[in-house]
Amino acid sequence: MFYSLQGELALSRPGMAVIVCGGVGYKCYISDTTLGALPKMGQNAFLYTYLAVREDAMDLYGFADEQELEFFKLLISVSGIGPKAGLAILSELAPDRLAVAIAAGDAKAIARAKGVGGKTAQRVIIELQGKLGVLGETVATEQVAAVGAANASGNAADAVEALTAFGYSKSEASLAVGRLDGTLPTETLIKEALKALSRL
Repeated sequence: MFYSLQGELALSRPGMAVIVCGGVGYKCYISDTTLGALPKMGQNAFLYTYLAVREDAMDLYGFADEQELEFFKLLISVSGIGPKAGLAILSELAPDRLAVAIAAGDAKAIARAKGVGGKTAQRVIIELQGKLGVLGETVATEQVAAVGAANASGNAADAVEALTAFGYSKSEASLAVGRLDGTLPTETLIKEALKALSRL
């Protein structure tokens, strides 16, 4: 029904924005990522939208870009994830970082979202790992491929495990190792990945 909204930003605060279009103020629930992308109050704003219809309410959700909207749709397709949990996850992890977390199987990163537990985070990974490809160019495909390579069996997977033991998240470790030559010895992979991580 609603594809997007464009108009004056009348209100913005954590979790919500109001855009005035043709004299009507539309309240949109937003993520922290979208909040950070909004202009100053009174300026022209544009949001992609998703209308969630329930028996007792019709809620509008707004997104700064199509990538975030597509991830939101994927998230709410997961059993047990509603629009509020979807926004909470996108507030914790921007789409590129979420794609890496899903590809790496990093449930801890996803579970940091408000109201999302470990079991729900695992469900997100299980149900969405095979669906990242449908987003094509909209996700960091190079990063997702690197993470996939790092988590295959062999020296790279061993290096990822060692780095997580050092306190790095599975996403960080997988991305750092995945950018290296997986045929290198495990010790070399660990050293090179640590160098890359220290520069972040």
